[in-house]
This record gives sequence, structure tokens and C-alpha cells, in this order.
Amino acid sequence: MSNWYQESTPLERRTFWASFGGWALDALDVQMFSLAIPALIAAFSITKAQAGFLGSITLFFGAFGGWLGGALGDRFGRVKALQITVATFALATFACAFVTDYNQLLVLKAIQGLGFGAEWACGAVLMAEIIRPDHRGRALGAVQSAWAVGWAAAVLLSAVIFTYVAKDIAWRVLFAAGLLPALLILYIRRGIEEPKRAVKAADMPFLATVSGVFKPEVLRSTLIGGLFGIGAHGGYAALTTFLPTYLREVRQLSVLGSSGYLAVIIIAFFCGCIASGVVSDRIGRRANVALFASACIATVLVYIFAPLSNSQMLLLGFPLGFFSAGIPASMAALFSELYPAGVRGTGVGFCYNFGRVVSAAFPFLVGYLSEHIGLGPAIGIDAAFAYSLVLLAVLMLPETRGKVFEQPIDAPSRA
Repeated sequence: MSNWYQESTPLERRTFWASFGGWALDALDVQMFSLAIPALIAAFSITKAQAGFLGSITLFFGAFGGWLGGALGDRFGRVKALQITVATFALATFACAFVTDYNQLLVLKAIQGLGFGAEWACGAVLMAEIIRPDHRGRALGAVQSAWAVGWAAAVLLSAVIFTYVAKDIAWRVLFAAGLLPALLILYIRRGIEEPKRAVKAADMPFLATVSGVFKPEVLRSTLIGGLFGIGAHGGYAALTTFLPTYLREVRQLSVLGSSGYLAVIIIAFFCGCIASGVVSDRIGRRANVALFASACIATVLVYIFAPLSNSQMLLLGFPLGFFSAGIPASMAALFSELYPAGVRGTGVGFCYNFGRVVSAAFPFLVGYLSEHIGLGPAIGIDAAFAYSLVLLAVLMLPETRGKVFEQPIDAPSRA
């Protein structure tokens, strides 16, 4: 599994760590919110539906951020765009520590979403264009596993801060720590070079770059990729936004107790990303996604609806996290291989993030349904439906494993 890294050039390795670090720190900032939901509900006297809307607004603006971020990468370069996006979500998260009402938090979560969506598009395409084709699935699966690292860091920070800091300011301290990702910009500026591409969009109007994903030759990929994104993000958002709240309020676990359950899921998510990348390179993109999506549907239904003891839930948390990781871990390689040079960043950003426009409704829907059927059933029904959309979409996409990208006239050095 590690052979791809050992065989990589220094440039490929530096690019990997920049992309990995960006996604991990992105996850750190975004996952802070779900862990702070109970404190935010108490601080601003809001309902679960309103708390869910905060998550939804992040996803909604993340969709546009990803689309625009991909276009910025096509137009001005991947590295420069990556620096801008990391700074955006880090500063927005930090500013959340100083809000005084719900509306201010709403605005800052929207800004965070813009940077959050754009960062993935820039980092994923940067890595996809640098890494060799036979390593692409594994390398990008490993990059996606960084989400588990950032998620774990958020859980650890939350557990420590909410245990040792006064409850009325603990969530503020947690958000203030969101400034840490800005340090990654220094590494990106020093260690990563811009990949040369066969086609550049620098001479095109920016709006033409943004709309390039709707050209007739790529429109089918764009529409089906968007459906894929709806299911992937909808399932993940429905499951994880309220999972800490479910463990604490429904299962009656303490902050430290619920952190243990989340730790199992997070470790499994990391393993699932790595495994998905390996399987994707071996059996193909379509078969890999179909396998993980089917397993996701079955596992989430059992996790939520079966009469499990707390110990059984702890054990089942591993397959839940493992299978839910396989879908996002496959998306960067699959989407980057669907598009030609010139619109690759825009296409990847659109497909991955368009799903957030529709999936933004899932956290709100979970919060709303929970008031009528209970939080557990609301999570289970929404997540299973979303993962079914992934299964439908991938059956309509072509197999792209091993695709060789267009080569520039002056090929980039891999020293």
C-alpha cells in the first residue's frame, strides 16, 4: 500500500503533503461546528432546526466555493488558489469565536463554506495533475484520509476544551483555534511549484472558465457527477452533523464518552480512505464506489435502527466509518479523470461541490424530522436515501481508471 509513496518523486511527495495538510486542516475547522452544536444551542437559545441551518449554509456556500475555486485554479494556477482558500476558511473560523448573535454566526459560516469548498477543489486537482496515473487512486485516497486526521484533531480539541474551559466560553476557544490552518500557507509558498498543463484558461474570460463544465462534450459528466455529489455529501452531512448530538442526547453519553465512539468512526474513516484508494486502482472506479455505497446503506440502517447496546454501537462504529469513507475517497480521482485540461479544476470543483447545494438541505431536514420522528430515525432515513443516489449515479458514469492526462509541450520536472 505504501509502494506508491516510496516510488514518488520529491515533487510528488511535497505536493501530497500540501494537499493532505490543507484537507486535514479544512476538516479541523469544519468539524468543530458539529461538536459545538449543543453549546451553540444553549448560548443563542436556538432550535435544532436552526442549528442544522448553520451546517446547511456552510454546505450551500461550499458548493459555490468549490466551483469558483476550481475555476480560479484553472485561470490563475492551483498553488495560488490553494493559498487563498486556506486563508479564507481559517480566518472565517477564527472570527466565529467573537460573534454575539446567531445572524453573525450565519454570515461567517457562509464565508467559511466558500473557502472550505474551494480548498478541496484546488488541492485535489493539484495532486491529480502531479501524481502518475497508476498511483492516482491511492494517492488521492490517502489525501482524502486527511479528513479523518482533521476530524480527530477537532474531537480531541473539543474534548479537552469542553472539559477544562468554562462552558459559556468553551465554544469560543474552540473556534479561535481555527486560525491554525493559516500556518500551512507558509509551507505551500515555499515547497510547491505550479504544475504545467496542456491547456491554460488564463486567456479566457473568468465567466467562460466557470461555465466550461456545461459545454456539450462534458455536460453529461457534469450532470451525473452533480448527482453523485448530492448523494455523497448528503449522506455524510446527514450522518455526521448531528451524530455527536445523537450520542450525547439520545444515547446519554458524556462529552468524553461520545468522543470515544467518534474516535472509532474516525479511525475507521482513515482506514476506509486508504483502502478505497487501493481498491479503486485495482478493480476500477465504478466497482469500488458501488461496493462502498451498498455497504454504507446497509451499515447506517443497522447502526441507527437496530436495538444495539452501547458496546455494540461502539463495535459497529468501525464499519460505519470505514464504508462511509470509500465514497469521498474515490471522488477526486474519478472526477479529475472525467474532464480535459482547461476545465479540469472547474469540473472537479463543480461535481464535488454541486452536491452541497442540494445536500445543504440534509442537516436542516434531519433537525426538522427529529422533532417529529426522533433524531435517530431522521439521521438513518436521510443518510440511506443519499447513499442510494451515489449508487445510481456511479452506474451511469464511464470507467476512467488509468487515464493519462494531456501532456504539456514542456513537461514539468519531477525533481
